[in-house]
Amino acid sequence: MDVQSFFEQAKTTLKLTQSTPLQSAYQFGSDPDKLAQLVLTGTKTATTSAYDLYETDEPLPKVGAYDVILDAHNQPVCVTRTDQVMITPYLDIDATHAYLEGEGDRTYAYWRRVHDAFFKQEYQSEHQRFDPHTAQMVLERFHVVYPVH
Repeated sequence: MDVQSFFEQAKTTLKLTQSTPLQSAYQFGSDPDKLAQLVLTGTKTATTSAYDLYETDEPLPKVGAYDVILDAHNQPVCVTRTDQVMITPYLDIDATHAYLEGEGDRTYAYWRRVHDAFFKQEYQSEHQRFDPHTAQMVLERFHVVYPVH
């Protein structure tokens, strides 16, 4: 099913107005299928993105907005609603946020190891250098609203 049809079904089920906008549709990280399932089960309720890599025309996430989470084949898995958005230095991200990201053993050490490698690659793909001492990050918290369990 395409993203827009999936979101239309969600709006009907959730009794949202037809004018309710879709903020975005996206895949998570290096293993979209696994991470989408963590979101669907409520294990993953947070994510981190590089503020430094947002384009000037790319809006930051907004509290109250709806997103469609996609699998590795760009198929919709669920709709989330954004609960919190915060911009913070990379090195200020704490164990609570790491736990809420729901990955691996959910420890800060695991989160840091995986995200150091992920952001190094992300910055390189944009011809920039990832410096954990200066990097600014966008932290989001969200919850699944569709499908309803």
